Amino acid sequence: MNFFNLIQTTPEKSTADETAMTILRVAAGLMMAFGHGLGKLPPSDGLISGVTALGFPAPVLFAWLAALAEFAGGILLALGFLTRFSAFALAFTMLVAAFGVHLADPFKIKELSIIYLLIYVLFMIRGSGRWSIDHLISKKS
Repeated sequence: MNFFNLIQTTPEKSTADETAMTILRVAAGLMMAFGHGLGKLPPSDGLISGVTALGFPAPVLFAWLAALAEFAGGILLALGFLTRFSAFALAFTMLVAAFGVHLADPFKIKELSIIYLLIYVLFMIRGSGRWSIDHLISKKS
């Protein structure tokens, strides 16, 4: 294998690009939904008091929105359905987690929410890709 083959960029929308982005989209969506969101449904008193401490109005509503963003948004992202919308909801939730909930914590604590935030910003910009429900819908219209 030639060294230059290792550093070549992959052409946009190639099979390799679509495969990699689909794996990232599905993994990030399912890990968020089942690793973080499911356990927050319904929102506990601790989550609601945390939202209250952050100064959000209607803390019960915002706790539900955060939990649903993580669970339902993660599922929607994994499916590639309403991808940009769900990625936006997830990115906002991770922004609050990193720079609200974990603001005073060391970087090591907030790092995961920042990584998720960056992944969700990527899908807000890029969309879901070829192997998604969004793509199937857009082909029909």
